[in-house]
Amino acid sequence: MNSLLVLIIVVLLGVAIWQLSKIFNLTTEKSIDNSEIANDKDNNVNGYLMFAFVGFIYIFTIYSLVKWGHFVLGTPASEHGKDYDNLMYISMVIIFIVQTITQFLLHYFAFKYRGKDGQKALYFADNNKLEMIWTVIPVIVLAGLILYGLYTWNSIMNVEKGEEVINIELYAKQFGWEARYSGDDNTLGKANVRYIKDVNTLGVDMSDPAAQDDKVVTELHLPVGKKIHFRMRSQDVLHSAYMPHFRAQMNCVPGMVTEFSFTPTVTTAEMRNDPKIIEKVANINKIRAKKSVELVAKGQTALEPYTFDYLLLCNKICGASHYNMQIKIIVESEADYKKWVKEQKTIAAQVKEASAPKADPASNTVVLDSTKTMAQVIK
Repeated sequence: MNSLLVLIIVVLLGVAIWQLSKIFNLTTEKSIDNSEIANDKDNNVNGYLMFAFVGFIYIFTIYSLVKWGHFVLGTPASEHGKDYDNLMYISMVIIFIVQTITQFLLHYFAFKYRGKDGQKALYFADNNKLEMIWTVIPVIVLAGLILYGLYTWNSIMNVEKGEEVINIELYAKQFGWEARYSGDDNTLGKANVRYIKDVNTLGVDMSDPAAQDDKVVTELHLPVGKKIHFRMRSQDVLHSAYMPHFRAQMNCVPGMVTEFSFTPTVTTAEMRNDPKIIEKVANINKIRAKKSVELVAKGQTALEPYTFDYLLLCNKICGASHYNMQIKIIVESEADYKKWVKEQKTIAAQVKEASAPKADPASNTVVLDSTKTMAQVIK
C-alpha cells in the first residue's frame, strides 16, 4: 500500500512539474530563432538527411544480399520448382527496380523542393497524364505477374484424368504429423475424427473396404520421378504443410480436406551431394561445433553433427511446441520405395493386433482387451 501511495505521489509531482514548465514557456518571450517554426537551415539539414537515408537504404540492401544471400534455398527438388523459382525471381527483380526508382525520387524531391523563406509551392489540382502513367503501368505489370502466377499454379495443381499418381494423406495435429499411404488399391479409405480410438489415431473408417490396406507411418518415403498427390487434414487447429525444398505448401484446415501435388526430382542422396547443400551443412556444423564447446564446458552433452534431410514442417504458429512439428522425408528410387512400403503394416493389421487378447505367459491365461467382450473374442 505504501509503495502505491509513493508511486501516485511521484506521478502527480511529475504532472505538476510538466504543467509548471508549460506555464513558464508561455510567459517567457522567445526570439524568432528559438521558435518551433523551421527555418532555411532546418530545411537544408532535413533535405540532406533525406539523401543520407536513401543512401543507407541502398547500402543496407546490397549488404543484406551479400551477407544473408546464402540462406536462400538452392536447387529445387520438384518438377514445378523451377517455375516457382522463376516467378519468385521475376517478382523480386521488378520489386527491386521499382523500389530503387521510387525511393530515389521520393528522397530527391524532398531535397529539391525543401522549404525556403518566401517560396510558395505550386499546387496542381490534378494531372490526368501523370495519373494515367502511374495507373496503367502497375496494372500491366501486375496483370502479367498474376497471369503467369495462375498459369504456374494450374500447371502445379493439375492432375490429368487417368494420370498415374501416388495418393498420400498428411494428417496434422498438435504437435506432430502422420502420413497415410493408400495401399495396393491406390485409394485412401474414408476417415473422420469421430473414429479416432487407440491405435487408429487418424480416425480411419475401418468399415470402408478401401481403408483395409491403408498404411499409417511417421516418416515419409517418396519415389523419385513419380507424381505424389497429397490430401491434407487437421485434427485441431490450422496447420500448414510446408516442404521448402519441394517448393510446396498448403494449409491443413480442420473440418475440410486440402490437396497438393508434385513430382520429386532429386533423391535425398543426390541432394546431400549438391554443392550448395554441402556448403550450408558445413556452416551449420560450424555453428553446432561452437555451441558444443559451450555445452561441454557446462557439463552437458555435445551436439551431434547435422546431416541434411528433406523435412515436412508446419508453417503456421499452431501452439507452444510448433517448432517441433516436423517429420523426415526420404526421396529414393522406386525400387527402394516399394520395398519400404511393403514392410509397413496396414492400419487394419495394427487395429487387429491392438484389439487381440493378450496371453499372460506366467499364468498361461488370456487377458482380454478392455474394448472386447468374451463373445467377440470367442467369435
